[in-house]
Amino acid sequence: MERFKAFLKRKNIIISAKKYAVETMGAMAQGLFATLLVGTILSTIGEHTGLSFLVTAGTYAKAATGAGMAIAIGFSLAAPPLVLFSLAVVGSAANELGGAGGPLAVLVIAILAAEFGKAVSKETKIDILVTPFVTILLGVLLSIWCAPGIGWVAGKVGSAIMMATELQPFLMGILVSVLVGIALTLPISSAAICAALSLTGLAGGAAVAGCCAQMVGFAVLSFKENKWGGLVAQGLGTSMLQMGNIVRNPKIWIPAILTSAVTGPLATCVFRLRMDGAAVSSGMGTCGLVGPIGVYTGWIQGITDGARGPVGAFDWVGLALICFLLPGILTWFFGLILRKIGWIGENDLKLEL
Repeated sequence: MERFKAFLKRKNIIISAKKYAVETMGAMAQGLFATLLVGTILSTIGEHTGLSFLVTAGTYAKAATGAGMAIAIGFSLAAPPLVLFSLAVVGSAANELGGAGGPLAVLVIAILAAEFGKAVSKETKIDILVTPFVTILLGVLLSIWCAPGIGWVAGKVGSAIMMATELQPFLMGILVSVLVGIALTLPISSAAICAALSLTGLAGGAAVAGCCAQMVGFAVLSFKENKWGGLVAQGLGTSMLQMGNIVRNPKIWIPAILTSAVTGPLATCVFRLRMDGAAVSSGMGTCGLVGPIGVYTGWIQGITDGARGPVGAFDWVGLALICFLLPGILTWFFGLILRKIGWIGENDLKLEL
């Protein structure tokens, strides 16, 4: 056993729930962002401006989704070059064979392929053949055997959440909004979770609401301490910046969570806000305005497919209220109450920017 542990240490294979469930998932979300999400945005812009080269660029970017996710995962695991490059093949296979649950299949299979690839890396004199051979063969075999099943499970879970939201928009609006919003601020990837579950539709709208409540909410709530720099860093960047302060005083999280519990059902019951763009957008919130852009691209796709009518004033008002105005106003209001009763103290939300 000691020799095995020494081998794992030498190969930098760290078997850790935190690394596999948090760090690699965050990396996968970046791979998704750099391929599927950017590709969707480029294609949408190109279709509306008549710039065909943007559509072409977007098409190629989306086609590289599986490879991008797997390479990002390998990078987070400090995979050596031959393993890292081989993961492009593994990711493509897992994403295609995983269907709607492709991202989850890529996450599981890329981790296994990367770690086995690391184990054999530089162990032979023909490393340039052995390492990519083992990584690709194992990854593709796992994709053939496991990816359809992983994708099926992920798809069923996502479909169940979306169906439940359609049937019980009020309760599920609260639940999805609060939980996905919390995931956004925690050091895990809400975007990867939404992508893995293919969370779109009305449930996707609730997820967007929850994420925006956290990001815009913390940006406004902490404006007194962090001024404009904090507003931009949290409102267009990530509310995860507050995790250190949340650990020190968990009560500072209450205003944003309460806000998501309000905006979630408003999104599902009143405005019927749907996120029918790329599923990863459901978990991005206002990070680079990806959440609102995802809602918009979903509108346009729906019009193109004949699934919905023209975008009206009510749609735009709902988007503005759910994504920007209500998160700022409600979180500020709830925060004011908590400041007055002493649950949030001076500089409890201060960031080192």
